[in-house]
Amino acid sequence: MILDTDSWQEIFITLKSNKLRSILTAFGVFWGILMLVIMLGAGKGLQNGVTDDFSRFASNAVYMWTRATTIPYQGLPKGRRFSFDNDDIEALKQNIPEIEYIAPRIQLSNADGKNNVTRGLRTGTFNVYGDYPDVIHIRLMEMIQGRFLNELDIKNKRKVAVIGKRVYEELFPQGEKSSGEYIEISGVFFQVVGVFDIESLAGEDHDDLKTVYVPLTSFQQSFNYGRRIGWFSLTSKKGISVSVVKDKAVKLLIKRHKVSPDDTRAIGFWDSEKEFNKIYNLFTGIDFLIWFVGIFTLIAGVIGVSNIMLIVVKERTKEIGIKRALGATPFHIVSQIMSESVLLTSFSGYWGLVVGVGLLEAVSAFVEKTATRSSMFRHPEVDINIALVSLLVLIISGALAGLIPARRAISIKPVDAIRQE
Repeated sequence: MILDTDSWQEIFITLKSNKLRSILTAFGVFWGILMLVIMLGAGKGLQNGVTDDFSRFASNAVYMWTRATTIPYQGLPKGRRFSFDNDDIEALKQNIPEIEYIAPRIQLSNADGKNNVTRGLRTGTFNVYGDYPDVIHIRLMEMIQGRFLNELDIKNKRKVAVIGKRVYEELFPQGEKSSGEYIEISGVFFQVVGVFDIESLAGEDHDDLKTVYVPLTSFQQSFNYGRRIGWFSLTSKKGISVSVVKDKAVKLLIKRHKVSPDDTRAIGFWDSEKEFNKIYNLFTGIDFLIWFVGIFTLIAGVIGVSNIMLIVVKERTKEIGIKRALGATPFHIVSQIMSESVLLTSFSGYWGLVVGVGLLEAVSAFVEKTATRSSMFRHPEVDINIALVSLLVLIISGALAGLIPARRAISIKPVDAIRQE
């Protein structure tokens, strides 16, 4: 393309002489890339909000619990209630090699909602769970003080507890060391050995941080739960679908507890892998829709540029003819028209990109400032590489948009062009 000063001055004079037309043409491209950036950012913000909620769970886990039977079996009536027990733990380990982590759990009942955890004069109502050490690999968390539960705690039925960050803040003065101190849970004393946090819940008053974990065995003994287990959390080994683990575990457990193999409702379950896949497929569809709408919006803007350039060529037919008669080469004519088209698209596209990113940053700052507990929309953003590639494609499209009018301009014979009124 021609890059000399005179050519560029001529382009600017042409655009300036038709201000309204130039502004409206540029606005079409500006609006197209602005909408694309905003839609991409909004889609990303929605995706961040939803995936943050899932980030606290292992993506290859299944959670299983018992429900009333719906089919009579081996003389046992319909509607029978049953519970998992400690023997199921070893049975699962021995019979399902695809399991990587297994975390049986039971929860302390607190139906009346009264304070169930006390330290000195401070009390609070918290979730209290009996767990295995493997739960830290399923319910993802990080230790900020001390340690988590270990196998010796389970084996020796130690009365130890790991507390959430919010539990620590309510029971301990700020800055006080918690490890080695005792808390009272429903009349039984447990020694605190660690405090945990969850990174994705930073700054949020979430129930997950109002939790106390104690060894399953000492929980059963202290609160008279016998060998009963509330539910299991299982993860599959790398490369194995958790549905394989789920199917084998259900089959094994219904056999052990004398449930009909046809009773599909006796054991409830929640498959995180299946839910993750649903979310992934949902956002793949959303991304496709965003790009589909955004690209066609840009195309509409580029077509507008091409149409305006056709009008410009028609208006300047006589001028082009004179230039050709004075020795201007076809390349010179083509370059000038394409340069004008590229200038319109690149300038308006650049500002559309800048304004779009600016709006996303403003929305992101507003969401953070309001500090809402809702996690449905977080950190709207656009990948800078995608933004730059979009701008580059837009500039190339601008050049192509000017190519058709440019070819029309050089197809006119100089003599005919000079005669044009």
